[in-house]
Amino acid sequence: METEEIRKEIVIGSGNLELAYDQWVALPVSGARPSARYKHAAAVIDEKLYVIGGSRNGRYLSDIQVFDLRSLAWSSLNLKSENADKLGNSSPQEVLPAISDHSVIKWGNKLLVLGGHYKKPSGSMIVLFIDLETHFCGVVETSGKVPAARGGHSATLFGSRLIVFGGEDRNRRLMNDVHVLDLETMTWDVVEARQTPPAPRFDHTAAVHSERYLLIFGGCSHSVFFNDLHVLDLQSMEWSQPEIPVDLVTPRAGHAGIAIDDNWYIVGGGDNKHGCPETLVLNTTKLVLSMLTRVKERDPLASEGLSVCSALIDGERHLVAFGGYNGKYNSEVFVMRLKPRDSSHPRIFQSPAAAAAAASVSAAYALAKSEKLDSSNLNLNSKGVENGLSKQNMTIEIDALKEEKRAMELSLAEVRAENSRLSEKIDEVNSTHAELSKELLSVQGQLVAERSRCFKLEAQIAELQKILESMQSIENEVQLLRRQKSVFEQEMELGKAIQTQGSGGVWKWIAR
Repeated sequence: METEEIRKEIVIGSGNLELAYDQWVALPVSGARPSARYKHAAAVIDEKLYVIGGSRNGRYLSDIQVFDLRSLAWSSLNLKSENADKLGNSSPQEVLPAISDHSVIKWGNKLLVLGGHYKKPSGSMIVLFIDLETHFCGVVETSGKVPAARGGHSATLFGSRLIVFGGEDRNRRLMNDVHVLDLETMTWDVVEARQTPPAPRFDHTAAVHSERYLLIFGGCSHSVFFNDLHVLDLQSMEWSQPEIPVDLVTPRAGHAGIAIDDNWYIVGGGDNKHGCPETLVLNTTKLVLSMLTRVKERDPLASEGLSVCSALIDGERHLVAFGGYNGKYNSEVFVMRLKPRDSSHPRIFQSPAAAAAAASVSAAYALAKSEKLDSSNLNLNSKGVENGLSKQNMTIEIDALKEEKRAMELSLAEVRAENSRLSEKIDEVNSTHAELSKELLSVQGQLVAERSRCFKLEAQIAELQKILESMQSIENEVQLLRRQKSVFEQEMELGKAIQTQGSGGVWKWIAR
């Protein structure tokens, strides 16, 4: 099929197009494409895909490329500088600093760029703004408990707040802390959450469910790739780890995710050896994970460091994916027309202790109901006698209700005992965690001391090397002086010999 024919079939919003649901389609592009890249950030606003920075061949990029989903053409966004002296740019022409592993969100008429790795590293996280109306770019002044600079983190919009989790700092230290940026006041705060948090990681994905729960999926440390799901209750500030079937999910990092209503779409990723070819969807209300579609093993969508966004076109939701790396850098744009899916009431994520407490409440409610039924049926008994019912039958019914009540009481006791056992287990785990934390701090202190000693030894070795180099120079000078002395001594001996011969000749002449 010729390119023009393909364009007629897949031009979005043409009114004649009917893309197949839940299938990726590569879009043909008019004109030049931007540089292929990965670990960029992307957002869709007004049917335009904005691609910010990224990395290619170890070089950070400083451009903003815009793809029009109507005309299927790329263009560059030329920025103007505001407080450029705070950006640490390498040249006056470079308004946006070269950046990789950052996050971007839309806030008002601006794009906010959070964190990332720069050529000139900073000690604390930098927030940049890009005004989509004036095209000004600059640094946002923030205050409060500003988190350490990092890349590969997640930044998730929660009302008027941004939740930042995890990442890797400039010294390759992994983190699993949680920070919140109030976008109304531009003030940072740190979240002190309870229970067991996810292991430190970067290149994961995050989403907010039901305006209450922060979901973290996948990512990696320096040696381990994850396929786990963690949930932070933003009301109780407690971590939990719901069980999901993982037979479909291989460990991955560098994947992209986007939450639409109650469905969380997860695309690509990999483990530095193999890309993940499946597009997954997690129904966050039912915790049901399924595979939406699958591409070929070496397809650009089976890449690490790609981006995926949501676009509303002609009233229908589409996914838009760009970039990534799977042995080569990619610059193709893919779209997927999403099939409408049913939404249901949000599921409450609970820790085991909370689940046991809920079961206890349910059992207590059932017990109270049985007592009410007991009383009600006694009234019915008297009324039944009046109507000629058998007193013996009513007695049997009451006995059955009492037996059911005793069973309910036994069930309630068992649930309370289980709740108590779980509480003790949690206390034990917390105690073990506290001891391990102390041990970890002790080991970290020892490592710091050893590093300091190593630094001192390296300095001493460097001094000794300098001394050895100077001693070699002195040795060369001594050898030269020895040779000069030897020559001088030889000249002295020769002079003495000549003098002695001359003196003997004179005496002989006098004797004659």
